[in-house]
Amino acid sequence: MAPSDRDRVVFAAVVFAILFAQVLLYPGIPDLVVALGGTPAAWGGDVGAILSAGKWFLTAEFLGFVLFAGLWGAVSDALGRRTPLVAAGALVGAVGYLTLAVLPRLVAFPYDLVLAVRFLQGAATIGAFSLAITTLMDLEGGHGRNMGAAGLAIGCGVAFGSPLGGQLYGLGPFVPLLVASGALFLAALGSLLSTDRVPDQSRGGTTAAFRRLFDRPSLAVPFAFGFVDRLTAGFFALVGTVYFQSEFGLDAAATGMLLGAFFFPFAFLQYPFGRLSDTVGRVLPVAVGSIGYGVAIIMVWLAPTVALAAVAMVFVGVLGALVAPATMALVTDLAAADQRGVAMGGFNIFGSLGFLAGIVGGATVAGSVGFRAAFLAVGAAEIGIALVALPFLFRLDVPVRP
Repeated sequence: MAPSDRDRVVFAAVVFAILFAQVLLYPGIPDLVVALGGTPAAWGGDVGAILSAGKWFLTAEFLGFVLFAGLWGAVSDALGRRTPLVAAGALVGAVGYLTLAVLPRLVAFPYDLVLAVRFLQGAATIGAFSLAITTLMDLEGGHGRNMGAAGLAIGCGVAFGSPLGGQLYGLGPFVPLLVASGALFLAALGSLLSTDRVPDQSRGGTTAAFRRLFDRPSLAVPFAFGFVDRLTAGFFALVGTVYFQSEFGLDAAATGMLLGAFFFPFAFLQYPFGRLSDTVGRVLPVAVGSIGYGVAIIMVWLAPTVALAAVAMVFVGVLGALVAPATMALVTDLAAADQRGVAMGGFNIFGSLGFLAGIVGGATVAGSVGFRAAFLAVGAAEIGIALVALPFLFRLDVPVRP
């Protein structure tokens, strides 16, 4: 195996482990929050209380993502090193998951402290995640191919994490946390097997790295798509989970399988769709995929049975796989070699803000107005960003380069 191919496998595996660990928790978030002391156990099945229970637990992690993603990227660009930072971020993230799994069962652990640990775990994990993807950006072989590998890893992480997490909750609410910690420990070790391939010009300090990012306003287009795409992911992580459980009476295991109907096609189509974007350009996959993605989200709410909801979720996964690698490849196309770390950090900041909007906004709308309004709002947002940004996309469809 060529060194670049080996490194592609290694960092794709790191990305997989991080997303796998994150998504393990989603199918049973209400149960986990109760076990951690976030809300009384006797909530009576009230949907508003269930949504509120999971909202802040998920939000704490993504606040860490938002505040630290750009800093990790800028530091890596300034130092000209990524691998040690990936390992450090994964290791601290593993300790965070382990702390949440163990300490609340040994000592009195206020829920505010749980949220603080969750925030620190997110701040560390985003460094490993964002810089692993940035390292894939540094590899030769085509940006669509490399971002397709990242997308495949992301998709497989969520595809396997969701169904397995649902099963693990059957063994106890803290078991997914322990497995997530183990996955990140392995990611930290695996990242040390690779070679840094940071371009030589990636130097000049963190301030210079941020300044160079602002010299590329065209990056706002893929950042905007990243925001709304992750908004839908945050929406399904909490609101979709509660909707499936309240509407269809599913338990955590069955919810994980239904989420898997989205995640499996989303996973396994990312690599071929990423390579397709190297051939046809980024505009067609991003624009067509985003419009179809929004329609498919609305179809999920319209589905009257679990089987039809699963079919709609498959369509969501296919169309999401068309959009995601092309959007990340567009970031790579537009970013100069000496700003890849901070550019991908910026992309992940906007993505994390989108995830937060999906969690907090989706839970607020669903709890106060209803699930119908929440699904329509999220689907319309995905369609709207595609229609508004289409002229800019045509102007930004840069020539594909290796």
